[in-house]
Amino acid sequence: MNDPEKGSARLSSLRKSMRKLSEQLPGSDTTFHRKLSQYEDEIEVLQAQVKTLEEEVYHLRRRLDQAPKEFEFLRSKLDQSREQLGQAHHQNQRMVQTLQQAKEQIEGLREEVEKLSAPPNPYGIFAAMNPDGTANIYTGGRKMKVNLHPAVQSETLRKGQELVLNEAFNVVAAAGFDEQGEVVILKDLLDEGRAVVTLRSDEMRVVELADPLLQLSLKVGDHLLLDPRSGHILEKLPKSDAQEFFLEEVPGIGYEAIGGLGPQIEMIRDAIELPHLYVDYFREHQLQPPKGVLLYGPPGCGKTLIAKAVAHSLAEQLAKKTGQAVKGYFLNVKGPELLNKYVGETERQIREIFSRAKEKATEGSPVVIFFDEMDSLFRTRGSGISSDMESTIVPQFLAELDGVEGLKHVIVIGATNRQDLIDPAVLRPGRFDVKIKIDRPDQSVADEIFSKYLTPELPFAATEIKAHGTPEKAAAAMIEATIQLLYAAVPEHRFLEVTYASGQQETLYFKDFVSGAMIESICTRAKKRAVKRMIATGVKGLTVEDLLDAVRTEFRENEDLPNTTNPDDWAKIAGRRSERIVNVRTVFDREEKRSRKVETIPTGHYL
Repeated sequence: MNDPEKGSARLSSLRKSMRKLSEQLPGSDTTFHRKLSQYEDEIEVLQAQVKTLEEEVYHLRRRLDQAPKEFEFLRSKLDQSREQLGQAHHQNQRMVQTLQQAKEQIEGLREEVEKLSAPPNPYGIFAAMNPDGTANIYTGGRKMKVNLHPAVQSETLRKGQELVLNEAFNVVAAAGFDEQGEVVILKDLLDEGRAVVTLRSDEMRVVELADPLLQLSLKVGDHLLLDPRSGHILEKLPKSDAQEFFLEEVPGIGYEAIGGLGPQIEMIRDAIELPHLYVDYFREHQLQPPKGVLLYGPPGCGKTLIAKAVAHSLAEQLAKKTGQAVKGYFLNVKGPELLNKYVGETERQIREIFSRAKEKATEGSPVVIFFDEMDSLFRTRGSGISSDMESTIVPQFLAELDGVEGLKHVIVIGATNRQDLIDPAVLRPGRFDVKIKIDRPDQSVADEIFSKYLTPELPFAATEIKAHGTPEKAAAAMIEATIQLLYAAVPEHRFLEVTYASGQQETLYFKDFVSGAMIESICTRAKKRAVKRMIATGVKGLTVEDLLDAVRTEFRENEDLPNTTNPDDWAKIAGRRSERIVNVRTVFDREEKRSRKVETIPTGHYL
């Protein structure tokens, strides 16, 4: 199709040409005019067509101009549609997740409903498998032969294991091992995984060991967990009772840490260390080592400290002799802690303690059994001082003590403030053969004890070192001054006036009640006083005045020392073993003088 503007120009040119020709031609030529008229009609038709085409072109150009806007509009609508499609897809995903969660909740609720509506499942204890694929179980106190569900693997079942049963008493699932039951004590091991145990009532029963117990090393006296329903031993329990008294390692205290008890240490070393270090010599001379050693004396004078040092020294000496590391053990048994209100419990714990000691001794380790406060545990039978417990406790202790002679490296040491209250059968020769008195320290002994706590390494005051020259001399001078004040028999240090049964009276001073524990307390007080002074003033160093002030404070705090209902019992505890005392009167020099008349009560009663 030609351009409309060019067609219009051509028509105009033809029209002009026709006019020129008509002017040149004669007017009579009709044929020509007729043709000319035809040409003009055609021209008009062509002009109409051109006009139409021009209008179409105009409209097309307008549409062409509007096309980019429509394109942008359509593209924006497309983007919106895509965004809406994405949102719809996201909502669809959320809806799917919500439906899935709802489905899971419904399934869970359905399972809960099924569980709640299902009948209860009984439990059984697996005993053994049979050749035909059935299993022997214990349930409800009965032994039954049952079938296994195909999902239960028979080779995974273990003796003593709990099994879940269905209504038909078939095994449908395997569980674990029960953690509840009765505590029993192993008496003897039998063949085929069986054992003899002692029940709480001292009855004996033959039981079977569960599979986990077959892999353990069981010993006589072990505490075991028994399932009374099936008669299976399920677990080995820790020995909690003996463990309360048992130290895994012996205390690291040597004889060098003890001051002023040289003769007593020598006696106890002769009684304990020599028989265990030179067994052949003693056997050659037909000598038996002592089963027990009794340490007696007033409180706070080093009885417990000596017992700990014995265990440490014996382990050390055995290690030197054998050339191998030897681990010592120390059983610290306090009499009041061992007493139990239940019948037979104290006796059982005594057996447990000796059993534990024998177990460690068989491994070649020295074991020291230390009974502190023996008078509270092994009183004279029939004395009427306490209950009738001693009538069974003492024989049990004697039976265990007599059984020690067959073992090496087991030493029994007892400590008491009142040896007169202990049953004579306990103290007779052959049991407690060696009796060592630990008395109160005199001035020379006190000097040695002080030197254990006041060493030259302490930060002494500059004035003390300047006055005496060296820390060693300063320490010695301070100790001497402290001892002079501590042991001074001056009127202001008068403490008690005691009256004996004969009517004789005696005045006791504070020095008559000095102990190693008191000396340690004095040194501790002085050191704390020096620390507080350094914190407050910045002046560093221990002075002799700190020690003297500590002595005075110790005196003030012990003014009410004889606080007993029976003066004679108090005197024996305090280490006064002379004639029986019937009256005690405090006479320390203070404004307030107090006197006490105490009713005479038969010896043996005290608080």
